[in-house]
Amino acid sequence: MRGLVSILFGLLLLASAPSATAQQGAEVPFPAALRGEAFRLESATLGRGFDIYVRLPLDYDPEGPAYPVVYLLDGDSLFPILAANHLFLTYDEGLPEAVVVGIAYGGFDPSVNRRGLDFQSPDEGLPAENAGAEAFHTFLTEEMIPIVEGRFNVDPDRRVLFGQSRGGNLVLYSAVAHPDVFWGRIASNPSLTPGMASITGSGAPGDRDDLKVVVTSGERDRADLRTEAAFWAETWSGRDADQRPWQVRLIPIADGTHAANAPDAYRAGMLWLFERNDP
Repeated sequence: MRGLVSILFGLLLLASAPSATAQQGAEVPFPAALRGEAFRLESATLGRGFDIYVRLPLDYDPEGPAYPVVYLLDGDSLFPILAANHLFLTYDEGLPEAVVVGIAYGGFDPSVNRRGLDFQSPDEGLPAENAGAEAFHTFLTEEMIPIVEGRFNVDPDRRVLFGQSRGGNLVLYSAVAHPDVFWGRIASNPSLTPGMASITGSGAPGDRDDLKVVVTSGERDRADLRTEAAFWAETWSGRDADQRPWQVRLIPIADGTHAANAPDAYRAGMLWLFERNDP
C-alpha cells in the first residue's frame, strides 16, 4: 500500500511540474555570428540556381565605411564554418570585419552540385564542355557580384575569393585569367589536375599593383596535391613581376589535412592578405 501511495504521489508531482513546449511556427533567427540574409539566385549564364548566404558584421552599418567582402565557394559546407569563425578572427587577430558571402548549390548530390564542372579550368585533352570555369566566373562577375555589391555596403576594391580543393582550382584560374576582379585570393589545398596547363601558362595582364594570391597546403594532405600546390606557387613566384600582376605566398598548414583544416587555411590566408602577421 505504501508503495502505491508513493507512486501516486510521484505522478501528481509530475502532473503539476512545468513542462517545456515548442512553439510551433515561431521564427528563430540564425545565431548572431551568422546573422545576415539568404536568397536564391537563378543564373541566366549557367541555366541553374544557387543559394546565396550573406553574413553581416555584428555592427553592420549600411551607411558607414564599406566593409571588405569575402566570397566563399562550396558555400553548402564552408559558409557555416568560415563565416562564423570570421568573428573570432576579428576578436583575437585584429582582422577587419567583413561581409562574408557563401555560394551554395543547395546540396551535395551531383544532380544539383556541379562543382566538378564549375571549378574545372581548361586543359589539353579535356572536352570544352567539361571545363566550366570561365562560364562560372562570368556568373560571378556579371550576375552575383553586382547583386551583392549593389545590396550591401562593401568595398569592391577589397574582394576576396576563397576556394577549397577543386574550388582552389577556380581561385587560381580566376587569378590567371581575370586578375583584377578580386584583390585577394586563397586557394586551400587546391586540386589542380586536370587543369594545370591553363593556370601555369601566360596570364592576362592586370591593372592593379596591390593584388595577392595565397596557396595553403596541409602537411598531411595527399602527396600529389601538395606537389601540385608547390609547383603552381613556385612557377609563378619564379617569374618577373611584370609577368604576374599579384604577389604569391605558399603557406604550409602544420598537421593540416585536406578538408578539415579549412578554418586554418582561411585564418592564415586572411592574416597575410590583411597584413595582420606573417604566418
